[in-house]
Amino acid sequence: MNPDHPSLGPSAPRVGVIGAGQLARMMQPAAIALGLRLRVLSADPQDCATQVIPDVAGGHPSDLEAVLEFARGCDVVTFEHEHVPADVLDALVATGIPVRPGPGALLYAQDKAEMRTRLSELGLPCPEWSRVTSAADAAALAESAGWPIVLKATRGGYDGRGVWVVEDLAAAERVIDEAAERGVKLLAEAAVPFVRELSAQVARSPHGQAVAYPVVETVQKEGICREVYAPAPGVDEAYALEAQRIALTIAKDLDVTGMLAVELFQTADGRLWINELAMRPHNSGHWTIDGAVTSQFENHLRAVLDLPLGSPAPHAPLAVMANVIGLDLPDLYPAYLHCLARDPGLKIHTYGKAVKPGRKIGHVTVLGEDFEDCAERARHAAAYLRGEIDE
Repeated sequence: MNPDHPSLGPSAPRVGVIGAGQLARMMQPAAIALGLRLRVLSADPQDCATQVIPDVAGGHPSDLEAVLEFARGCDVVTFEHEHVPADVLDALVATGIPVRPGPGALLYAQDKAEMRTRLSELGLPCPEWSRVTSAADAAALAESAGWPIVLKATRGGYDGRGVWVVEDLAAAERVIDEAAERGVKLLAEAAVPFVRELSAQVARSPHGQAVAYPVVETVQKEGICREVYAPAPGVDEAYALEAQRIALTIAKDLDVTGMLAVELFQTADGRLWINELAMRPHNSGHWTIDGAVTSQFENHLRAVLDLPLGSPAPHAPLAVMANVIGLDLPDLYPAYLHCLARDPGLKIHTYGKAVKPGRKIGHVTVLGEDFEDCAERARHAAAYLRGEIDE
């Protein structure tokens, strides 16, 4: 397929996406519906977005020349991950091609210490924290916050990687010493005694229009998101509005363009604490593909192109999304057929990725009114697609 096919029209914008994994892949249906063209920067020919997006540039996001060559001919450049060096982003901006979100905003998704510093300055709810260069720094935080504490790599961690819960000074010393040997910078945070994790997603355009999606609950296991409930069960309107207010405040004050996900801890006393930020489509928003008037992927593209944003309203009272985490089922297709036949109401999305234990290879979404029914159906399908059950 020719990426410059005339049916798209000579004025159809081209959006460059740095990264070619499942998030870029899921942007393609939205781009088709909007009449846009996508170009992806792929560091690996096996990246799953290359199966569905014909305009592919090879190169690593740290390779300045590859990134500049990829960006030529794009109307705007955006991201499916935050792992792009600052000097590459600055050089990209210098070419005059809009980069959204911009480097000034993306810094706070790339560097957790910078994020904590800025959000604390804004008076937003963050756990007690400090930068850590020695065991003495960790001990000082623990003296104030109490053990255990959480040590985090300031850059590069995801899906539970780069996070260590340490119970005492000896454990903290081991993590700090190992990090120092690898040149990894750390911060320390109070361990928040949360009762559940929430996510507030908003989309914001360059001229300041913003929309907020329903606040969702996310269920993590071994640092990986397993399920998402939209909206979060039992969250009253005032509480949801506060979570949305936090996200909208961050989007405005950090000048975020595109999708922003704010991961939050909810404590037993009803307080909210900010965990992490993502300035791109996010796993907690995959339910929007089937469950909202405008998916997070469509609104991300609308936002980075400064198009009017679409409605984030849900289609149904409830959506349950279950991630399919690879186990040992080598061929998903027979399992996929079984699940569709067993439950025609399922929406199954597979990512075209080789099955590996612990890898996200797809997700299942169920819409409805009864939480237990939706959750059971989504969990059953995800387990079957993992090869965890066979009936």
